[in-house]
Amino acid sequence: QVQLVESGGGLVQAGGSLRLSCATSGRTFSSYAMAWFRQAPGKEREFVAAISWNGRNTDYADSVKGRFTASKDDAKNTMYLQMNSLKPEDTAVYSCAAAPRPNGVVVVIAGSYSYWGQGTQVTVSS
Repeated sequence: QVQLVESGGGLVQAGGSLRLSCATSGRTFSSYAMAWFRQAPGKEREFVAAISWNGRNTDYADSVKGRFTASKDDAKNTMYLQMNSLKPEDTAVYSCAAAPRPNGVVVVIAGSYSYWGQGTQVTVSS
């Protein structure tokens, strides 16, 4: 079992930046694909960013490319999402997810993920 806990959400003005953290623990497999998803009220859950276990391979939704960056700090057992140039349409609950996968694999489909955090609210004001 893997436990994931997000933090770092909050209220920020459009154009501002925020960094989300996803602390992980309890892994029983050697490697995991990880990702960030978001869901706004009345909307379907949306893929945001994915990262491979080794941190070298990433994938991003078109809507966030060039603005968001996923990264990992293995020493801290934490995945991050650096969010720059935030827009009001980025407002959503952001969740991190993990799934056992070979090293180097990225996964962008929510249904493929086994473990989820509780989510953290990001609100971008205009």
